Amino acid sequence: MNISQTELIDSSLFLGMHSIDERTRIVCKNYFIERLQTTISMSLEHVGGCDNIIWLYPRELQDAYYPFMDTLHTIMNIKRLPYDENDIIIALTDSELQALSMYDKLLMGFAKNRKKLVYTVNKKLLNSGNLPIHNPQLSEEKSFPESLEKLYQVSLQLRIPDIQLTSDYYSNYNS
Repeated sequence: MNISQTELIDSSLFLGMHSIDERTRIVCKNYFIERLQTTISMSLEHVGGCDNIIWLYPRELQDAYYPFMDTLHTIMNIKRLPYDENDIIIALTDSELQALSMYDKLLMGFAKNRKKLVYTVNKKLLNSGNLPIHNPQLSEEKSFPESLEKLYQVSLQLRIPDIQLTSDYYSNYNS
């Protein structure tokens, strides 16, 4: 299958590039490096989920992080897509999804409706049964092209704990 037609990422995979856990960080970083020349998809809610986490951190850490993130989004073709009515219908009616949080239901409804495979490091999703998800495998750490790698290294001032890489964070978040 063509990567650009099948892969969808979630917020855990994007934020995972800054995980406190080195294994998770390398897995996520390598995912993006290996796909710099392809197209991947991400729901607008998960783009916002990433920002929601980053905005919890002090301004100095945001300033270290955002030049990398902005440049990656500019260099890489990441389609940021809204949910459509069928995504939501599937999320609310598919019996395989009913035990999930709404954040995950919507993501999986999106994936099922569009016949996409979700790449994630969200342990909650990875342990949820027979869903169209994939956890990228660990390999030796790779490097982004030089200018992007420099921004990435600066951005690593910000490190994210595992709890913020799962949907549990969003499920327990009070507005």
